[in-house]
Amino acid sequence: MRRNHYILICALSLTLWVFVSHYIFLGRTNFDFSTNSENVDKKLNELSADINSELELHDSMIENLQQNIIAKRREKEKAEHERMQVVINNEKFHYSNSAIPVVVIACNRVSISRCLDMLIKHRPSVEKFPIIVSQDCNHEATTNVIKSYQNQVHLIQQPDQSEISVPPKEKKFKGYFKIARHYGWALNQTFYEFNFNSAIIIEDDLDIAPDFYEYFLGTYPLLKNDPSLWCVSAWNDNGKPNLIDTRSPELLYRTDFFPGLGWMLTKDLWDEISTKWPRSYWDDWIRQPEQRKDRSCIRPEVSRTRTFGKIGVSNGMYFDKHLKFIHLNSEFVPFTKLNLTYLLRENYDVEYVKLVYSLPTVTYEELKMNTIQHNGAVRIAYYTKDQFRRNAKFLGLMDDFRSGVPRTGYRGIVSFIFNSRRVFLAPHPSWRGYDPTW
Repeated sequence: MRRNHYILICALSLTLWVFVSHYIFLGRTNFDFSTNSENVDKKLNELSADINSELELHDSMIENLQQNIIAKRREKEKAEHERMQVVINNEKFHYSNSAIPVVVIACNRVSISRCLDMLIKHRPSVEKFPIIVSQDCNHEATTNVIKSYQNQVHLIQQPDQSEISVPPKEKKFKGYFKIARHYGWALNQTFYEFNFNSAIIIEDDLDIAPDFYEYFLGTYPLLKNDPSLWCVSAWNDNGKPNLIDTRSPELLYRTDFFPGLGWMLTKDLWDEISTKWPRSYWDDWIRQPEQRKDRSCIRPEVSRTRTFGKIGVSNGMYFDKHLKFIHLNSEFVPFTKLNLTYLLRENYDVEYVKLVYSLPTVTYEELKMNTIQHNGAVRIAYYTKDQFRRNAKFLGLMDDFRSGVPRTGYRGIVSFIFNSRRVFLAPHPSWRGYDPTW
């Protein structure tokens, strides 16, 4: 608005100058009005032509001025768009607008060095992937470890270290309340203080695969362009070596189950859920239908993260029996060069579902005894929660549900390998959606 006023003032000033100058000119010109009218007309025509010429010149000057102002504004906007500045702990660092920060959620693990070493080792670009460590707990030894990396990572520290009021029945789960508070603060900083458009969130006890960054770069366009997706995760909940095809590290799936453990989200999603962020158990909360809204995540056949943190708020739940066996991918897959459009909902819901329900149905017993004549993939059907859990337990899969969704499930379908054969544990073809009571 101020620029428009400036242009208008310039235009009026130039116009006024034209008329004043010609007025002076007329005052100083000795016209002999006793001459014939033809002479007067000639002089007036000449003067009119001069004025028109001057006005055209000034119009051109004003147009050039406007174009210069617009060009300068666009240059400035482009510069701001492509190069921003963030201040963390009084330290400035620059990043491009396309940068995707890796936000490491930390507390009191000095072993965070293992996680940071791998993030730095495999990072293809400092500018493309700034590493921000968000630390809670004020654990001095861990802080010192993080600071030892100097400008390779950027440290932010959660300022609110006050005690959290917890319902009496949940006192032993106070850690989950602190984690939710920390996550909320860290994501607010990432998206609102530092103004990033997307972020990859990992915990301080994760190893990453060599193609960790490539995986997220390749899937980022899907997340941005398909509104039916709301996250990309590096984790396969059923990622044990005997349950996956380690020869197909390029294989990706859609899943209705939020996997976490190394995941990417956009600022748009945070805008949506930040105002109702829960006080505790944020990961189960985000899996509820009210938050998921029938959206899915991308997840890999072979995990791009693996946890080494046995000790934590969960007291090692699942670790010895399951988590420590998750297979970490070791082969680099050039995801940015692959055609991943098969993962878009309009394609996936046709091809994937058609594939699964075109397969022959077998029982667990037939699969175990290897009495199936068919050499290719097969399907095991389930109709109830108990049937699913019984088959999952027999097959070595995780058998729990969150808001009615089985781990890795898409439209209720769980894909895995059993005795070198692809198997789909799938609901009845007339499936009409998840039952949150499961």
